[in-house]
Amino acid sequence: MSLSDDGGYGGDGHRSPEAGQTRTRLPESDGDLYGSGRRSRAGLSSRNLVTIVGVIVLLLAAIAFANRGGSGNNESASSDSPKDSGPAARPTTPTGTKPVTGKNGTIASGFAKTEQGAESAAANYAVALVSANMLKPNERHAIIKQVFAPTKADEMQGKLDAAYSTAFLKKLALDANGNAAQGMTYISRTVPVGTKLVKLSGDTANLEVWCTGLFGTAGAKSTTPVTTDWFTMRLQLKWASGDWKVEGFSQQSGPAPVNGDVKTSGADQIAKAVAQYGGFTYAR
Repeated sequence: MSLSDDGGYGGDGHRSPEAGQTRTRLPESDGDLYGSGRRSRAGLSSRNLVTIVGVIVLLLAAIAFANRGGSGNNESASSDSPKDSGPAARPTTPTGTKPVTGKNGTIASGFAKTEQGAESAAANYAVALVSANMLKPNERHAIIKQVFAPTKADEMQGKLDAAYSTAFLKKLALDANGNAAQGMTYISRTVPVGTKLVKLSGDTANLEVWCTGLFGTAGAKSTTPVTTDWFTMRLQLKWASGDWKVEGFSQQSGPAPVNGDVKTSGADQIAKAVAQYGGFTYAR
């Protein structure tokens, strides 16, 4: 997805795969777009390609709409980024620090007011903010209340409700509650690969989270099969109510590796995997 610096979305899609992919997984025959064999660029019809690209563009547009009139937090994060003359980047290996034990709903809470605590919070919030539940009004409102600073929650709820309007959801083949048609499963799951602290100053922290993930609709007749993407989320956090909370966030594509020549799974396998394999609490 492309997210914008004031804590909302910016761009044209809920997720934004890197444009320069070297391989594209395509159906070998009609029916299940996931197939069970290897995909080749030669097998893609122009109609399917246009459909997939169109959905991505629609999702990015909603994100951009939600971030209109941002506060410029991203510019602050950019200006605070380490320069060539600054210290070398830290490795993304884990610290061994015990994860938090608290939870606010399904999202981890109670992060320490330290560098590691801020990075752990950023990783867990990245997962929540790019989840399929963000497309469902009730779940979205709960996520906003849990992860955003109290002074930002109402503002972000208004922006995100406007971005994920009924008309927008309809274009993704979802109903007003963000649910896919019977026999279909909309999927959006994010996996943090590493975190970077850009700046920690008193009660504020700017961070980046490098992520991979999958998004799309799983189903035998889906025209937008589940695919993967790579992106970097930038989050501005504030210490509030004894925990790190989000004040703003944005996203850019990549860094993305070359796609591996991996055998694709069927739509039912993908949907079952997402339902059966739970997520994690992330700690730096």
